[in-house]
Amino acid sequence: MVELVSADIAPALKILDEMGGPGWGDTIPLLQRLQDAYGYLPKEVVFEVSRITGIPASRLFGVATFYAQFSLEPRGEHTIRCCQGTACHVKGSKKIADEIARQLGVEEGGTTADRRFTFETVACLGTCFLAPVVMIDENYHGDMRPDRVKRILRPCR
Repeated sequence: MVELVSADIAPALKILDEMGGPGWGDTIPLLQRLQDAYGYLPKEVVFEVSRITGIPASRLFGVATFYAQFSLEPRGEHTIRCCQGTACHVKGSKKIADEIARQLGVEEGGTTADRRFTFETVACLGTCFLAPVVMIDENYHGDMRPDRVKRILRPCR
């Protein structure tokens, strides 16, 4: 049995109760709900959910590490994604990503110390007609330029 050290298991227990004892087919929705509750997937919680449900921890961690939507590390309140797909790359997305990193004081893939922002570069946001594109949470900002980064970050600060 895995001992919980730092994570509160109550939100996970509530989710498991609401889902009626999820089985293997519910792995992704279960992980999504856990991540929504905790902001990320605390390892202690994943082990405890494995113990309770009988879903092997290797299965839960395998799914969590395969899909980019899941994180095993704490994330920021806001997620900033800078597209690096071909259309965005050709239109200067590298300079935009560099400016985002500079403005936030964090490298790509990192979370600011105050946990306000997590900054990621992604292969494609599927909005090539807006290239270059930055996505903040669920909002798209197209035709981006480095000099516009400060303006789009302002509402989140």
